[in-house]
Amino acid sequence: MARTDGHERDELWEEFHAVVNMSSRELEEWLRTRSAGQDSEELPDQAGTENGRHVLRILGKRRGDLNDDDVRVMRKVVDTVTAERGADMEPTTGQPNWRHRLMTLGHDPMKPVRADAGTRGRQ
Repeated sequence: MARTDGHERDELWEEFHAVVNMSSRELEEWLRTRSAGQDSEELPDQAGTENGRHVLRILGKRRGDLNDDDVRVMRKVVDTVTAERGADMEPTTGQPNWRHRLMTLGHDPMKPVRADAGTRGRQ
């Protein structure tokens, strides 16, 4: 994996926190709810998808504590959300499965995002 320089990590950090519009508490509750079944429930630290749990761990970190795996997941989340939402980041309900899939990554399409979300300058 190519390493990112400090400027690229700073930019990715901002983009990630722009598209991840759920708080760590909201995401944790969502992952637990999503993993709860009729007959069983996952242990709290095993609830949700691996990517969802990784997003939750990133939300608890400082920028300087990121590792290469964190950077990979952050890029994946930013790319997925911007691909799914496009340039229009206005709150929208969409189909329940679509919304729930994005919420698993920490993005609730019904919540507003920062004005600079989705303006990723790629070359």
